[in-house]
Amino acid sequence: MSPLPSPSAGRLGGSPSLPAIVRTRLRAAARRPSRLTPEEILDRALVLRLLSLLLQYPDAELAAARPTVVATVGALPPSPAAGELAAFLDWFTEQEPEALERHYVEMFDLRRKSSLYLTYYLHGDTRRRGMALLTLAQRYRAAGWETGGGELPDHLPVVLEFAALSGPGPGEAPLRQHRRGLELIHHALGDADSPYRHLLAALIGLMPPATEADLAAVAELAAEGPPNEDVGLDPYAGGSFAPPGTFVPPEQAPPTLVPPFPSSTDGPR
Repeated sequence: MSPLPSPSAGRLGGSPSLPAIVRTRLRAAARRPSRLTPEEILDRALVLRLLSLLLQYPDAELAAARPTVVATVGALPPSPAAGELAAFLDWFTEQEPEALERHYVEMFDLRRKSSLYLTYYLHGDTRRRGMALLTLAQRYRAAGWETGGGELPDHLPVVLEFAALSGPGPGEAPLRQHRRGLELIHHALGDADSPYRHLLAALIGLMPPATEADLAAVAELAAEGPPNEDVGLDPYAGGSFAPPGTFVPPEQAPPTLVPPFPSSTDGPR
């Protein structure tokens, strides 16, 4: 086998003499995140749980917990994600509870491009989406985790909670799989000038950079929308799915996750 050309022979990806498989693997290695220390893993899990909590419907319980959320975020080590969380809380803590509820419904229940049901962006209202929901629920059960049945398994706060509990590898796999949907939600929230864009920015900042293919797919998805067919979600037996754009009263989807706060004896992290 002939030796690989030196880096001076051309830029990575631009030299025709560099085998395609080598270029692909080197690019993948360059995007691969460095190994995290145990402390970094704990901090990352806390950020994910905070994102999960803040992306739930802002009911009275969550509104009352705002001082505790602010203290928890303030105790995080400095990072881009912590900065985005703080920027969101600057708005979140100043709003009346009724205003928070109205804004949440407008952003996430009445707009298809910022729905929090991730499989919708990959499969639309098709039979494939039903199977994707079933597969995701099976992944949770295989990890020994039950969602409690209050939400579909692809609801972003549920996916974030699973990622926080199961770790950066397999736990975050569903987030990576739905990277393009997350990008579309972020763009839609930015277009609407919603402070929730900060939460999506914090999440996306934890992930590897988007590829050109990702960005092209997001642009196509924004222009054309996800797939559609006249078949419902029968493969996900027992589901109570309401398509994005249909208002679901908050009492039908109460928060299902425990707030990620330390006990009063432990103090903030």
